[in-house]
Amino acid sequence: MAGGISPLERFLHRDQVLVAFGLAAVTLLSWGYLLTGAGMQMPSMSAPMETAQTPGWSPAQAVLMFIMWWVMMVAMMLPSAAPMILLFSSVAERSSRPGSTTLFVSGYFLIWGGFSVLATLMQWQLTQIGLLDGMRANSKMLAGLLLLVAGVYQLTPAKNACLKHCQSPLQFVTGHWRPGPRGALSMGLQHGGYCLGCCWALMALLFVGGVMNLAWIGGLAAYVLVEKLIPQWRYFGLVSACLLITAGAVLLGFPVS
Repeated sequence: MAGGISPLERFLHRDQVLVAFGLAAVTLLSWGYLLTGAGMQMPSMSAPMETAQTPGWSPAQAVLMFIMWWVMMVAMMLPSAAPMILLFSSVAERSSRPGSTTLFVSGYFLIWGGFSVLATLMQWQLTQIGLLDGMRANSKMLAGLLLLVAGVYQLTPAKNACLKHCQSPLQFVTGHWRPGPRGALSMGLQHGGYCLGCCWALMALLFVGGVMNLAWIGGLAAYVLVEKLIPQWRYFGLVSACLLITAGAVLLGFPVS
C-alpha cells in the first residue's frame, strides 16, 4: 500500500523487541531455576555433594549437575551477550533471514554446553580426590591456584583479544559475517568461543566461592557484564587482576607487600 506500512513490515519492525523479550525471559527462567536450588535440594543429591569419600555420582546425578552448570552459564553470560545477539538479529532481519538468530544463539549455547561438560567432570574429579566438598574448594591450595590463574589470565594477550571481540559487536558481525543458516550457527559458535576464551578462568572461580553460592554467581555475572559493556574502564581488568593475584598469593602463603 502506498505511503503505508504493511502488517508484515510492522511485525519485522518489532523483531528486536521480540528478541529482547525472549532473551530476558530465558535469563529470568535460568535465574529462577538457580534460585529454586537447581535440583540440588533433592535427597538423592545430598550425599555426593557433601562428602569427598563418595565412590561417585550416579548417571542421573551427573546429568543433573551438568544441567545445573549449563543453566548457570546461560544465566551468567546471556545478559552480556545480549548486545551481540540483538545486533545479529537486526542484520539478519535486513538480510531477510530473521530465523537465523535462533541458530546464532544455539551456537553460542553449545559452546557453553561444552564448557559445562568439562566443569562437571572437573567437579566430579576434584570431589573424588578430596579437594572439593562437592560444591566448594576445601583446600587453600586449590582456591589459591584458581585465584592466581584467574588473575594472571586477566593480563594475557589471549584474554585481551577475546575481550575485544566481545566488546565490539559491530566489528565482530562485519568481520565474521557468514550467510545462511549454517553461517549463523558458525557465527554463534565463533562468538561463544571468544566469550569462553574471555571468561573461562573467571567461571572456574565458582569452585572458590561455591558452585551454588548465589551471591558469588551474581557477583561474577555482574563483573563480566561490566567488563564487556564498559570498555572505557581501561584499568578495570588490571585492578581485578591485581586483587585476584594478591588473594591467591595470600592463600598460597606467598609473602605479599
